[in-house]
Amino acid sequence: MHRRFLLAALPVLAATRAGAQASPAVQLFQVRTQRGEVLLGFTPQQLAALGSGPEVERIARRIAEAGQVTAWRYAVGRAPDGSTRLATRDRVAVMRQEAVTVEPYRPALPVVPPPTE
Repeated sequence: MHRRFLLAALPVLAATRAGAQASPAVQLFQVRTQRGEVLLGFTPQQLAALGSGPEVERIARRIAEAGQVTAWRYAVGRAPDGSTRLATRDRVAVMRQEAVTVEPYRPALPVVPPPTE
């Protein structure tokens, strides 16, 4: 199972490593699962805790080796001023059995940093 997941992620690893640059406080990654797609946000500290290498590879490795990764799920919402933005919705865990691909996501909207933990 580990090999199959990592092979599915390889084409993504060849893609740009830039990720979401709209907010340096968080990088967004789109994870395709058997049930659909989920947009996950990781702070630089969370990504650093996943080890070294390209960010996508760190996330894929964590899912493959630990069996899951937990992160903030992001969704489109309204800011207090009425503008549209991407903000945290809830904490979710993506399980190895469900994950298919992980890829950087470049948002067209402003991204709100996650709550401090």
